[in-house]
Amino acid sequence: MPARDAEPFPRAVLDVLDAAADRPVFEHGTRVVTGAEVLDLVARISTGLRREGLGPGDGVALLLGVNPEAFATVLAAHAVGARVLGVRPGLPDEQVHHLLSLDITAIITDSAVPRTDPAPRTLTVDKLRKTRADGPPRCDGRPGDVARLIHTSGSTGVPKACAQTYAAMTDAWAARPDAWPPAIRELASRLERYLVFGSLSSQVMSEYAVVAITAGGTAVVADRPGFPDAITRHRASASVITVPRLVKLVAAQRRAPADLSTLRALMVSGSPLTAARHREALDVLGPVVFHGYGQTETGMIAMATPADPPGTVGRPPAAVRVEIRAADGTPVPPGVDGELFVRTPAQADAYWGDAVRSAEVFAGGWVRTRDLGHFDADGHLRLTGRTRDVVIVNANLHYAGPIERVIAEHPDVAEAYVVAVPDEDTGEAVHAFVVPTGDRPPDLDALRALVTARLGAACAPVRVTAIAEPPLAPSGKPDKRLLSPTRT
Repeated sequence: MPARDAEPFPRAVLDVLDAAADRPVFEHGTRVVTGAEVLDLVARISTGLRREGLGPGDGVALLLGVNPEAFATVLAAHAVGARVLGVRPGLPDEQVHHLLSLDITAIITDSAVPRTDPAPRTLTVDKLRKTRADGPPRCDGRPGDVARLIHTSGSTGVPKACAQTYAAMTDAWAARPDAWPPAIRELASRLERYLVFGSLSSQVMSEYAVVAITAGGTAVVADRPGFPDAITRHRASASVITVPRLVKLVAAQRRAPADLSTLRALMVSGSPLTAARHREALDVLGPVVFHGYGQTETGMIAMATPADPPGTVGRPPAAVRVEIRAADGTPVPPGVDGELFVRTPAQADAYWGDAVRSAEVFAGGWVRTRDLGHFDADGHLRLTGRTRDVVIVNANLHYAGPIERVIAEHPDVAEAYVVAVPDEDTGEAVHAFVVPTGDRPPDLDALRALVTARLGAACAPVRVTAIAEPPLAPSGKPDKRLLSPTRT
């Protein structure tokens, strides 16, 4: 067993909980849980996992809700050195089965619901938490082992799982105030009551919870996370919000302002925020908007505080390297758009079991983001586009190609072309242009059902337009840039 001060992740988080002994770190309804109580849960659950024979290198899938036990279970699975895969709610069954086939030894769930997943056994949190701990939790992760698989959207047919090692997670800054970049330090001072909801398998949701607890705040579970009600109901000081939800919140505040006097920080993530939307949010909500930029593959790359220029994502911190490169791979000067290549302390280094896509994205210690942008004269990073053929729905990337292939399987469709269109509810949505096999266009409801069953509801087209043939580029290949929602 390594010396305590040399133990890998999640040692820093456990030390934070130990220091928070009698202080509330989680609030769930009327229940308040202290740091010592969460640490005791980690000790008991990790002991239970070891008695089940689980340890370094074993794959453990977590199908959990949002509560203190789920948080403790995540930490316990890392404490035993497992390769942890969190499965977020709402994925189609086909994608869940795929994730649970990624060399998973055991599944941990909230309750003993019978499952038919491809893992040899299912454990429950209720059973594990009743184990008598064999002492304070220890951290057995091996630096080079994969600590966490964070899956991207499943729009390529199956989700890609970003592999992050224990060494990378140990280098992460969430539980180490001395390593916080300036923007995170400013944010941390506002996280007295941080709303958590949706899934603790969300990289953003869980890591800001760790920042909040480290800063002396409390993670407050919002079982009904709608805005602005959740903020007022829980007297929240901070939360994560997507661009579509932010737009709706701003509109609601213009119509009938709710009491948001406790709110000090909204972390906007998942998709770019235009300068106009950014200014409007600051005008209506006040200086509470933090605009984060990152990827599943990298974690946080940069963050704009309320004092940074609207439309930017701030300046990357010193620990993060960003190069803007031209198509030939050479760096470009400030003010010139190019593709972003980045290096972060806690980045993933591969897609699990996918050498081909790994080689496309991870090379020489750099992560190719496939996002376009530039540095302005003051060193602020501005995002201007993307090189990927994707639709961003509710902050999740969905690749157009797999959606097109599924739509083209319908007997009434000869060819299919998918483009992103603005959507007030989801940010972007899928618009499909199809070449029919006969005289009649395919039924939209039938196409939506087909795509939903295979790829999930977020990939289903909101509109279908029949075309005789696609527009062509000079090369003779279809050019989707010439397709627009008004084309008939």
